[in-house]
Amino acid sequence: MSRIGRKPISVPAGVEVSISGNSITVKGSGGELKWQWEPEMQVEYDGEVREISVSRPNDERRCRALHGMTRSLINNMVEGVTNPFQKKLEIQGVGYNATLAGDKINLQVGFANTIALPVPSGVTCELPDPTHIVIKGPDKQVVGQFAADIRSVRPPEPYKGKGIRYQDEHVRRKAGKAFASG
Repeated sequence: MSRIGRKPISVPAGVEVSISGNSITVKGSGGELKWQWEPEMQVEYDGEVREISVSRPNDERRCRALHGMTRSLINNMVEGVTNPFQKKLEIQGVGYNATLAGDKINLQVGFANTIALPVPSGVTCELPDPTHIVIKGPDKQVVGQFAADIRSVRPPEPYKGKGIRYQDEHVRRKAGKAFASG
């Protein structure tokens, strides 16, 4: 039995869960999320105890793989609607900055043109200052993917460390060319 899959998911007060067929809808103060799980899995919600349980029909390889994943994704939905997930990015480099214009984030990171990325629906971007970006949202996958898309515009380079990086990311630095004296 999957150690993660067999743990029940406790639903905090203020969160509504509805299950119909093989889809689940979770509503909370942070938003609303919908998801369809694989038909092999059984998901049940006990409204009195406020717990969601996930079970699998057999011990086949596919069912074992889906068991823990289904439980984790539903748990992330419940977590995301109570307190949104967030990713923090920082921009390093002379003249590198970001601005927010409506539903687009504009990045000036050393290219001739400004790179404009549309902010996905359900995600909010904040710029405490021009070199820091905070991405928040209830869907963990969308928040992480948008942060990765922003980082991929100009990943940090190993010589000077210029580029866009996650706030807690450590960039391994390389020594530059050593000029021979002689």
